[in-house]
Amino acid sequence: MKIRKNYNDEAIKLSKAIDIAIQAFEKFDLKDKEWFIKCYKEWKEGLFERDKFYKTMRSFKYDVENVFTFFQEGSGKEVEYFWKEIKIQNLDYQREDKLKKILGRGKIKGRVEFEYVIDIIVVAEQENRITEIEAKQLGKMLHEFEFKKKK
Repeated sequence: MKIRKNYNDEAIKLSKAIDIAIQAFEKFDLKDKEWFIKCYKEWKEGLFERDKFYKTMRSFKYDVENVFTFFQEGSGKEVEYFWKEIKIQNLDYQREDKLKKILGRGKIKGRVEFEYVIDIIVVAEQENRITEIEAKQLGKMLHEFEFKKKK
């Protein structure tokens, strides 16, 4: 039996993750640090200030995506700090390796994934998150996706 999630409980949990994100930004030297902090603070306020009509789990998924995109796709000390603190505070968010997911599937599913692969492929190879062979596979998938779209 699937447990139904409650918006307010999930918003409280996400606000804790936002606090960790802000700590990570404050703790480390990051380009556009002040903008990130301002943005995350606004997202946190928005979780609790919106009209009850918009306090749905469907709209909440967008909030989660906003908060976690930087930490799912990025790398660096602030990213590692964030995930370590998430684990320490026992928040049940998982770090997702989108590149491995795409590689496992063997194809790019949409424009968002296409843009993501373009943005991250070189960095991921430089950081040894993917091998040279995997980078070539991703390159081939990029080509196939682009070619399919042009038909």
